[in-house]
Amino acid sequence: MIDDENRKAVTALRVGPGQEKFVDGVADSLSEAAANPAARPWVRAVYAGDVPVGFLMATDAAEPGNGVVPWPYYLWRMLIDARFQGHGYGRAALDLLVTHLRERSDAEVLTTSVVPGAGSPYGFYVRYGFQPTGEWFDHEQVLTLPIARDR
Repeated sequence: MIDDENRKAVTALRVGPGQEKFVDGVADSLSEAAANPAARPWVRAVYAGDVPVGFLMATDAAEPGNGVVPWPYYLWRMLIDARFQGHGYGRAALDLLVTHLRERSDAEVLTTSVVPGAGSPYGFYVRYGFQPTGEWFDHEQVLTLPIARDR
């Protein structure tokens, strides 16, 4: 969770130079989550021990017609601070999100969308198991991940 005690440290997290075009920052993401309660934002700080290393925001059974995303379970934002990239924290954060979604009987697919281009996280998501759908959402490529219960 993100609260008054960790908000400053979490909002200080930054992606590496050139990665800003692929993901919005934490403060903007928190504002967007607060402005869109019908999307049912599920917001978490990612920690390595006591140190915040990243941020994850997903929709958790978003209401149909919420005005933000057309999918009930959507990985809305994820960033790992530049200092901590390449250490498995992104994969671990996704593992925890998938574990959470497996508790939802109606969560069959996790959807995300990715800005394409050099330095994009597209390859990371495909290596994790997301599959391209051929669809576009806004200016981003749509990817889906089946939520297998027997993994």
